[in-house]
Amino acid sequence: MSRKVFFDTDPGCDDAVMLAMALGHDAIDVVGLSTVCGNTTIENTTRNAHAILGLGGYDVPVSRGCGRPLVDDLTTAEWIHGENGLHGDIPDADGNTRDIHGADAIVEAAHEYGDELTIAAVGPLPNLAIALAKEPRLPDLVDDIYLMGGAAMTTGNVTPMAEANFHNDPAAASRVLQDATTRMVGLDVTNHATVSPEFIEEFRTADGIRGTVAQWLDYRPDSGTYPLADAPAIHDAAVVADIIDETVLTFEEYYLEVDTTGGPCHGAVICDEYGTTDNEPNSRVAVDIDVDRYREVLEAGVRAYAAE
Repeated sequence: MSRKVFFDTDPGCDDAVMLAMALGHDAIDVVGLSTVCGNTTIENTTRNAHAILGLGGYDVPVSRGCGRPLVDDLTTAEWIHGENGLHGDIPDADGNTRDIHGADAIVEAAHEYGDELTIAAVGPLPNLAIALAKEPRLPDLVDDIYLMGGAAMTTGNVTPMAEANFHNDPAAASRVLQDATTRMVGLDVTNHATVSPEFIEEFRTADGIRGTVAQWLDYRPDSGTYPLADAPAIHDAAVVADIIDETVLTFEEYYLEVDTTGGPCHGAVICDEYGTTDNEPNSRVAVDIDVDRYREVLEAGVRAYAAE
């Protein structure tokens, strides 16, 4: 039986691979998307969501969400993901965006599907923060809430301490961690969520959709080498891999806060690893990943999405 998943996303190349993986895999029923600013502007992330759906021939409702963080200025990453936030030859976005805000679409889906629904928020978190403010019962309505963001017990990737999604909107990340017990899938595991060079090469040498997907898979331009492996990490895909197969990630419970003070640790996760605060755990934190199984699940979904 497939799991119903609502994605809050900012496509973005790793988001595109994640969506391709989810759309192509029989274990996932993608019931809706909300877009958010992050890797690029809200105009681009919404366009890119429609393009990813259109390229694979899928029809999923898309709702446009927040075009700026709750508090901070927007910082985008087109230098990584491409001029419009997505590499490759993608079709014009001809899908219809729903006339409902992304935050309201999250609440609507929670009421419609209840405990059959998993929410996967894989970009900055203003949409989810607003949804939780409007519907405080949201965590109790749904089966699970996954986040791709943060760095609990490792260093950051946009500052020495902060991961990109949380740093983009620390106030929203802080609100989400306060209001919901989530599964936080951060850099502790996603730095290792790479695909094999052989898989990238298989797609790079193919025509059509696969050639485009290859550019999403190998999305960091002219970067030379990668910090931990011989290919870029597809951070967001770790979330979908675990939704499909709960043996992919190992979780432990910790008390978390997000630094919103504006100093050098702005956007960083403070993880009470040793229980020094005596606060009860408020999040399940991914601490280990089965890379081999992750790759198997990702490759199966992406191959099905790109089948012609």
